[in-house]
Amino acid sequence: MRKGKKIYIQAAFLLFLIVGTILIIRQQRDMPYQHNEGFIFGTVYHATYQYDKDLNKEIIAELNKVDNEFSMFNKHSTVTAFNQGKTIEANKMFMQVLTLSQTINKETEDAFDITVAPLVNAWGFGFKHQQLPDRQQVDSLRALMGMQYIKIEHTRGKTLVKSTHKGLMLDFSAIAKGYGSDAVAIVMRRHDIKNYMIEIGGEVITSGLSEKRLPWKIGVTKPSDDSLNTKQELQTVLNVTDKGMATSGNYRNFYYNKGKKLAHTIDPRTGYPVQHSLLSATVLAKSCAEADGYATAFMVLGIEKAKAVLDKHPELMAYFIYADKGGKNKVWYSPSLEKKITK
Repeated sequence: MRKGKKIYIQAAFLLFLIVGTILIIRQQRDMPYQHNEGFIFGTVYHATYQYDKDLNKEIIAELNKVDNEFSMFNKHSTVTAFNQGKTIEANKMFMQVLTLSQTINKETEDAFDITVAPLVNAWGFGFKHQQLPDRQQVDSLRALMGMQYIKIEHTRGKTLVKSTHKGLMLDFSAIAKGYGSDAVAIVMRRHDIKNYMIEIGGEVITSGLSEKRLPWKIGVTKPSDDSLNTKQELQTVLNVTDKGMATSGNYRNFYYNKGKKLAHTIDPRTGYPVQHSLLSATVLAKSCAEADGYATAFMVLGIEKAKAVLDKHPELMAYFIYADKGGKNKVWYSPSLEKKITK
């Protein structure tokens, strides 16, 4: 009798688990996907996530926190205070991005440099625009740069960041959008949301499945001289799940001076706009900030030196579009990326 009762209890418990699991799966499938979009960091953000509530207010609040740390256009931001020569008290967010920037700088042998702002401005791609610099001016501006001049002090429970070099400026524009996507992803995880896609100005992070119950499909734009961003022809489409993805390219932000094309990617090691065959670098990484930083660095390095970095970092995946000697677009991608290519 006891044995029969025990079997009955076990069967009832198993049935309860099965029914409960079915109900949870059905609830997850029936739960709607929310769609939010807005304007931040001088660009547009999109957030798609499966949840029964709209979280746009929380998303905006988180993005404003990022803006208050890293925007050079925000007069009250932390980076603005640093660029005014002040010693700043850095919070966890600021230190996360600064530390990652230092790591990518080291791993790419100075190709990624957040002190490049004076040169970016001098070449007409920053928040100031002036006459193009000559060699003497480039050299003098390079003397203002150097991530080794960023000093970090830990005192009385505070983290202080200051410059040991007069005129040093920080510019996080090559990594802040990616970090912003990561910050919104943290909002998603805070609510235990499994399925989401966050995109800020082309920098993406995803988790789980799309509304079609398939991996998120993210397009890589085909390079073309389109400074007005009117062409959106895709080079390829990638299955991106539980990854951050960012693309950097010289085919939109550029201008011509005396018949010569000047691209917005400035090589901090020379002081001049890059001149090589790499047109677009797409990187997949664990975080979108990491993908964003490395994509920028690869555009500085060029395809061969970028491959050398990838050899040391198998956790990264890259998709490069470059021009061959005849001017035709060619593609190279990490072997580990092949299974993710759908088009």
